[in-house]
Parts: sequence; structure tokens; C-alpha cells
Amino acid sequence: MAATIHVDVVSAEASIFSGEAKFVALPGDAGELGILPRHTPLITRIKPGAVRIERADNGEEEFVFVAGGILEVQPGVVTVLADTAIRGKDLDEAKALDARKVAEEALKNAKSDIDLAKATSELAVMAAQIAALRKYRQKK
Repeated sequence: MAATIHVDVVSAEASIFSGEAKFVALPGDAGELGILPRHTPLITRIKPGAVRIERADNGEEEFVFVAGGILEVQPGVVTVLADTAIRGKDLDEAKALDARKVAEEALKNAKSDIDLAKATSELAVMAAQIAALRKYRQKK
């Protein structure tokens, strides 16, 4: 039997994915991370982008957009605690593009450092979501 690792992707709202996987890839703070079964224990921040999970049961790739969060890796378990997580199939490009326009407008109209920081962060998340959506669609 091939080695697998249990993967849980959760947000404040819901459990987005829970199951066995052969491989997990996601955007770590210092670059793209690839996690295989029996990986060295690790805790790190994750950036907005795509979590790609190669499922053990059917070999298909599960795709989840995360807006940032924390990754915990133990030898048999990977846990992604996301600020926001959206299944690839639930991503809506039109909504994401609209949200990016709103964030760009907020960036132009920022009146304080706090406004500027918030708008910049929102813009980065929307840009990552659009990029993740396009990558997901290419795989389909």
C-alpha cells in the first residue's frame, strides 16, 4: 500500500477538505512547499494562493484557494488553518474581478497608512484568487 498523509483544510466558516492524500503543495511564506507523507514536522505561515492536494483514493487533484493562514505538518497529518478557504469549483472569476476593482479603487482613495495597508492586502488576496482560479481552470 502506498504511503499517504491525512489532510485537513479548514477555515473559520467550515471544513473545506478532509481526506487522505499522496502529496500536498501550497504557497508558504518563503515559497512553494511540497509535502509528502512522513514529512518533517513544520509550522509556517501560508500566503494567499492555491492548495493542491493529490488525493489518495482516486489520484485526482483537489484544489482550494486560501487567503493566507497557518500550515502545520506532522509526519501523518497536514493541517491548513486558512483565514478564508474556497473550493476551486466554487471560485467565481466575475466576483473576484469585481472585488479586485473595488480594492484598486480603495487603494487610489486611501487617506491613511491603515487604509493603504488594508487596500494593498485586499488587492493581493484578489490577485492571488484570480491567478489560482485561472490555474484551476487550465487543469480542468
